[in-house]
Amino acid sequence: MRDLAAELSDRLAAVRDRTLAILDPLDEEWVTRTPDPIMSPPAWDMAHIAAYEELWLVTRLAGTEPLYPDLAATYDAFETPRAVRGEIRILDGAESRAYMARTRERALEVLDRMDMSDAAPELQRGGFVWHMVAQHEAQHDETLLQTLQLMPEGAYSPCMGALPPVDEPVTAPEPMSVDGGLLMMGTDGGHGALDCEQPCHARQVAPFRLDRHPVTIGRHLEFMADGGYDDPRLWSEAGWAWRQQSGAEAPLHWQPDGEGGWQRTWFGCTEALDPAEILCHVSFFEAEAHARWAGARLPTEAEWEMAARHTPEGPDTAWAPWGEGEHGGRANLGQVSYRPARAGAYPDGASPSGCEHMMGDVWEWTSTAFDAYPGFRAFPYPEYAEPFFGGQYRVLRGGSWATQPAAARTTFRNWDLPERRQVFAGMRLAWDAA
Repeated sequence: MRDLAAELSDRLAAVRDRTLAILDPLDEEWVTRTPDPIMSPPAWDMAHIAAYEELWLVTRLAGTEPLYPDLAATYDAFETPRAVRGEIRILDGAESRAYMARTRERALEVLDRMDMSDAAPELQRGGFVWHMVAQHEAQHDETLLQTLQLMPEGAYSPCMGALPPVDEPVTAPEPMSVDGGLLMMGTDGGHGALDCEQPCHARQVAPFRLDRHPVTIGRHLEFMADGGYDDPRLWSEAGWAWRQQSGAEAPLHWQPDGEGGWQRTWFGCTEALDPAEILCHVSFFEAEAHARWAGARLPTEAEWEMAARHTPEGPDTAWAPWGEGEHGGRANLGQVSYRPARAGAYPDGASPSGCEHMMGDVWEWTSTAFDAYPGFRAFPYPEYAEPFFGGQYRVLRGGSWATQPAAARTTFRNWDLPERRQVFAGMRLAWDAA
């Protein structure tokens, strides 16, 4: 148990280091403000991270009182929706950092004496709740980065890490044939899996083809040049209604460059587009229209998982498309590049299907509505996924450059509304078998 406690302590510390590193370049003026009502002020996310950790690792496990009982509702995501978080009293940046630090001290005191054996209560067994808290913070770090991407010029200037070069840019689809067959979809709890990823269950998947790479900026520029945003035949009824209402003519953060082309704003800086880079910041509706224009479709969630999994026909035993082992040199994960890579930059990260970039760079929209797997059981609380079931939300898979390894695995299910574009999301094309 001591080795497990040390491993969990290290995981919590690694995620916290990323949280603080992400926030460090932020102008203090913007810590308690939000650039968009669909996002939270960064200070709210910081204190919410602390409140969640306090609830599960201190109050629930040790019965200790919270540090801010009067703010419990403020930092409950359902009690206080995003639209009002910028208008109410919240802890400022310094107070939120102190809350995070003090809560961590208390949580580690609990960890030092906690039973995590097979005989322990389910919440504690194998350190589940500790994994859950680390993932929660990692997920909020990605949400923080979505907020920071919306900040005005000068408010946030991160240091961006280098990405691997690509000798030959990817300029066209390269369909990879996947035989289909039996997929043991989901997991029974491996690698800290959350409730919506469970249980592992059998699916029959028909043969299909999936693009080796996600769609690039260059390929989407072709879609735009061919009138893709102005052709209602390419859009679903709901998608065309969104297109007309939003006035979208390009991905989020893109604008005309004044010379007949396009440029983008990326973390407050205006820059030229790199056609070889993997496309980011498109809605489900845009992804669906692009796929139709390309004579393709979006993959189903089951197709995506079959192509991504290291051993799709068996229970989930490997967290990544390449199997076990660290992601270094095999995927753009961990919030250090601050942008997607060029397509083809991580050939060593390919899954056995031959598909690359199945983890990291951008979340990939699937055609599947978010719902429960057969035999789903909400645990340890229903509010994580269950309220979002029922068809309104679409599933995204694979993680992005802003996803930490603590929240990345081939069974992980993300979801969002089809009109949302602040997510670091792109697409990958699929086709029926030839």
